[in-house]
Amino acid sequence: MSTKGTSRVMLAIGASRILGLVREVLLNTVLGAGKELDALIAAFRIPNLLRDLFAEGALSTAFVTTFSQKLAKEGQAAAYRLANNVNTLLFIVLTAIVGVGILEADFLVHFFNPGFAGVPGKAELTIELTRILFPFILFLSLAAVYMGLLNSLHHFGLPAFASAVFNFVSIGIGLLLAWWLDPHFGPKSVYGFSIGVLIGGLAQWLVMVPRAVSLGYRARWLIDWDDPGLKQVLRLLGPASIGAAAIQINVLVNGYFASYLENGSVTCLNNAFRLIQLPIGLFGVAVATVTLPHLARHAALDEKKALHDRLLVGVRQTLFLTLPAAIGLFILAEPVIASIYQYGRFTSVDTARTALALKGYALGLVSYSCIKVVGPAFSAIDKPGIPLRVSLTGIFLNAGMNYFLIRVCNLGILGLTLSVASTATLNILQLAWASGRHIGSFARPDFLRSLFRIGMCCIVLVGALRIGTWLIHPMGAPVPVRMAGTLALCALGAASYFFAASLLGLADVRMLLRRGVRKGD
Repeated sequence: MSTKGTSRVMLAIGASRILGLVREVLLNTVLGAGKELDALIAAFRIPNLLRDLFAEGALSTAFVTTFSQKLAKEGQAAAYRLANNVNTLLFIVLTAIVGVGILEADFLVHFFNPGFAGVPGKAELTIELTRILFPFILFLSLAAVYMGLLNSLHHFGLPAFASAVFNFVSIGIGLLLAWWLDPHFGPKSVYGFSIGVLIGGLAQWLVMVPRAVSLGYRARWLIDWDDPGLKQVLRLLGPASIGAAAIQINVLVNGYFASYLENGSVTCLNNAFRLIQLPIGLFGVAVATVTLPHLARHAALDEKKALHDRLLVGVRQTLFLTLPAAIGLFILAEPVIASIYQYGRFTSVDTARTALALKGYALGLVSYSCIKVVGPAFSAIDKPGIPLRVSLTGIFLNAGMNYFLIRVCNLGILGLTLSVASTATLNILQLAWASGRHIGSFARPDFLRSLFRIGMCCIVLVGALRIGTWLIHPMGAPVPVRMAGTLALCALGAASYFFAASLLGLADVRMLLRRGVRKGD
């Protein structure tokens, strides 16, 4: 695997996730965990689901797989023709979907968030914000094609950095418009933040256009239904849409149940999910982004051993990076949440609720990340039905577990996150079993030895954090002390984990040290 490419993508995605976290902290500080922020999150969730159905998840997987294979077999001109075909069809279909979404926003909001009707004005505000945000899916889908094109040509840095552009623009424009609409950042400011998100999506697409042009790609209006490449993209897109959107669909189901919980629960869930998305994006998505074009090329050339090797290295790197992140977020949930969010109108009660949700999500962090790497591998070998079946099973299982854990066991916000984590874990176990049949087994001796050594490093990490939390107590302290104590605990955990990994000779440590700041290929 190109460790240089992985490191470069990790840095770019890390910048994006941090900026995304800054945006969430800003919203929580200004609006608090109340009606306005609940409405904004719920309004954004609907086009965000479609993003995984048509943009960064499914479309990216289907397009990169087909584009990489066409590039390897037929050359650049044929691959660029495919990109134009896909771009044109996307524009037509998604313009229609955006129009329907704006017209039917009332139905969508009441369907996905029925509990909002019990809070005066909450459903109406969500409907208005949904209409503002719906065009976001069009911009993100066009961005996904450019992202896939650049990744397939082994230009990984700019596509990953484009997400940082989205967050930077949405923060700056959103803050400016919010102040213009309401100088005191009262209820009307939420409209400014929503428009900022929409403009950020446009910027994420446009920032990649010049690089694609410099590589010889010229956008043209083209629809050729006889193009075998377009047929393959459409064939892969259907199953991949549901497979890649499983987490977002489960989040929508969670939102349905969360809408009946106390005011602010949607915000607390979103805050916890945002923190979980940081390591998923930084590690899982980064590794998957670099892995998929290689898997597609090995599959096209029928290089079965290389395909298996590449997949195992991707999973190993993902485990090495996400296991300690999951452990750290679980043990340090409350001080981490307090240090990041507890300012302005976000209270200590909100911190406790969000920390509880974070612990539940942390149990599934490793599974979420591995799905990002393993799931697209089945598209590369032209078996997209496997992750489709797994994801469909997971969606129904998640809904059933939500009902049981919330309505029967009365676990509230914790039940929501536990159901998502459990479903993701069952999904990756099914994908691993299917991989053994169609790609190669995960039970290879060298992979198991690496997994054992990663486990030993995690034991060292747990011990270090237990000692650290016995000595350092950041909760209840003034803000500077609280932040310094939390950072000290995080640094202690990271240092102990990587020190143990170095002693055990894990290759991934050397990769991070040698390649972390070098230029990607």
